[in-house]
Amino acid sequence: MVLFKTATREMLPPTREQARALFAQGGANTWQVTIVDVDGTRLTAVLMAYEETSAADLSAAQAILDSVALARHCDPLGYTRYWVAEHHNMPNIASSAPDIMIGQIAAATQHLRVGSGGVMLPNHAPLTVAERFKVLEGLFPDRIDLGIGRAPGTDPVTSYALRRRQDDPAGDDFLDRFRELLLFEQRGFPDDHPFRKVIAMPADVDLPPIYLLGSSGYSAQLAAHVGAGFSFAHHFSDFDPVGPMLTYREQFKPSPSREKPLAILALHVVAADTDAEAERLASSVDLNFARRRQGDYKPIPSPDEAAAHTYTAADRQLIAQNRARLVVGTPDKVLAHLEPLVEATKADELMVTTMIYDHEARKHSYELLAKAFGLKSRT
Repeated sequence: MVLFKTATREMLPPTREQARALFAQGGANTWQVTIVDVDGTRLTAVLMAYEETSAADLSAAQAILDSVALARHCDPLGYTRYWVAEHHNMPNIASSAPDIMIGQIAAATQHLRVGSGGVMLPNHAPLTVAERFKVLEGLFPDRIDLGIGRAPGTDPVTSYALRRRQDDPAGDDFLDRFRELLLFEQRGFPDDHPFRKVIAMPADVDLPPIYLLGSSGYSAQLAAHVGAGFSFAHHFSDFDPVGPMLTYREQFKPSPSREKPLAILALHVVAADTDAEAERLASSVDLNFARRRQGDYKPIPSPDEAAAHTYTAADRQLIAQNRARLVVGTPDKVLAHLEPLVEATKADELMVTTMIYDHEARKHSYELLAKAFGLKSRT
């Protein structure tokens, strides 16, 4: 606790050599989200960086450190939120413990809200989630968000390994777990319930705001019903986002924690100074997507590797499908693409993921978008 309270923005992460002594090497990535407020408009942009490493010189440990570094980079640019995800047993994804990452990122920044995008509730006892996020909220008041996902974020065998000491490792019990999480927060268990006297500690700290993550209409309806925030994953969903986003807003019921709906639309964006440079950077995304759809989870390739790759007709078809969701170009071109989509979905916030090879180019993409959205820098 003292570490978190005394940490400042001058606190530097370990060196690469120190990190490699602590973590096994191998290509990896981690998922971050940054939300941007745009003064004078309804639109709030959310920038989400999907931190992937190259096989040549980066490790899972370095991806974790880059996540903290990216948050520190975005903090003075005017961004509002930064979220990290939960994935397990994926060779190119390092983000397996979002609550730990949230604490480190919040300690290394001054302004950002930091949250989970999200905690995969099927993997955790609701009491554990409640207490960990209450502790985070106590350490960083009004700076924490609790995003919750329905999927396990892994394969079936790993999911069983995560849950095998819980009561029911099989089946979809998300709703039961979610209700239990809310009951711990509300202290609303019936008198005859075995958890009636169990209090999620610290007792005098509320859970941070809750968001449900989803890629279909079901999560939108559930988020509306319970009065939570909602984030739609258009960056990987095959569903048209307009229906779920409007459904959430139309069916939203106020709750003790949220009076009005808050709908976030997530997309994949690559911004650069020129269209040609943006397309070059996005070539890594193309090859990475084609590989993943074929079950090949290598670290994200470089633009040079993508240029040298021999693509099959099936590869090109997959890439074309993904390009329908991918926004690539200069900041002006990106904005011209996003504004009609925001209007159609009535999104309150726009979430942008940038899965490119070069970390410095990723940081520059965020700088360009911050300027395009007119964010006010902070010191």
